[in-house]
Amino acid sequence: MENCIFCKIVKGEIPSHKVYEDDDFLAFLDINPQSPGHVQIVPKEHFRWVWDVPNVGEYFEVARKVALAQQKAFSTDWILSKIIGNEVEHAHIWVYPNSDVKGDKKDFALNQEKIKSNLE
Repeated sequence: MENCIFCKIVKGEIPSHKVYEDDDFLAFLDINPQSPGHVQIVPKEHFRWVWDVPNVGEYFEVARKVALAQQKAFSTDWILSKIIGNEVEHAHIWVYPNSDVKGDKKDFALNQEKIKSNLE
């Protein structure tokens, strides 16, 4: 979609702090994080709603993979996820550690490395 910010991030037209990428999905740090390590997970192809993504099981496996990495990276069991979809008209899943996690939520380079180094 031409004016979709997430499509522009997927295409590399807007910079992002990527934590995970495969052929179908991209996970990157949210620019306005709820907590350190707040990640947006999007399909690379434009779909309006999460429920429109044909391989939704794979989508949620990516969310699970990121959440498990966040648990290790931020030493917490409490990882939140949120699906609303009204802020940006591109399917996306928020995955983020609870707000009690210590650290600078705007230290994108550090939080990116912490998550990436804990992906399995």
